[in-house]
Amino acid sequence: MISFLLLIVTGISIFLNRGDDLFIKQDYFSAISMYEEHLKTNPEDAEALWRISRAYISIGDVAKREERESHYRMAETFATRSVRSDSLNSAAHTWRAVSLGYIAIYEGSHTKVKLCNEIKHELDLAIQLDPKNDVAYSIYGTFYRTLGKVNWFERALANTLLGGLPDGGFAEAEQSLKKAITLGPNIIRHRFELGMVYLEMEQPNDAKKVFSEAIKLPILLASDKDRIVRMKRRLAEL
Repeated sequence: MISFLLLIVTGISIFLNRGDDLFIKQDYFSAISMYEEHLKTNPEDAEALWRISRAYISIGDVAKREERESHYRMAETFATRSVRSDSLNSAAHTWRAVSLGYIAIYEGSHTKVKLCNEIKHELDLAIQLDPKNDVAYSIYGTFYRTLGKVNWFERALANTLLGGLPDGGFAEAEQSLKKAITLGPNIIRHRFELGMVYLEMEQPNDAKKVFSEAIKLPILLASDKDRIVRMKRRLAEL
């Protein structure tokens, strides 16, 4: 009986490991298939669920524009299941925040504000549960960069009519992204987002430095290819 249980456990971990290997190879659909095999024996395993969410985000990031929303909504479905399965899983909260951020693009103003506060809540939990979660800090950077672009009138309107936006802006974005880079120095996205913050802050020399560092890093996600193209274009303009 013990040997049988060990065999089952080993089989489960094999599917997760295979999925992770395929994710690293940027074969996201095949990775999802492996994670789904894992779920057949453990339907509500948080680790597999957030990994599926991450894969759908990665697919959406490089999909045709008209196909992206469906992938992002699938990502949110699996991330929410992951959070419900294990509320103490930092990665689950992180990828729910990511998916909600993408879904907000397709929603109206009232829902956008509601999701904005929900995203902050998820990121707060993710970092509280794992202070070394570089992805959560990176998403926080993007979150605050977006808030920084909201003008005073739009913020006042949101505060009056829609329940209010969280505080924060470019300074908080810079701080969060620097933390993300410290924790995950080889991730292109962290530096790309920081460079974009510097452009918003009208600090072109800082942006140039960060972009120059980022384009030398290894491509770990399919979406990194587009980031490199965009950074090279920016560097040519600076």
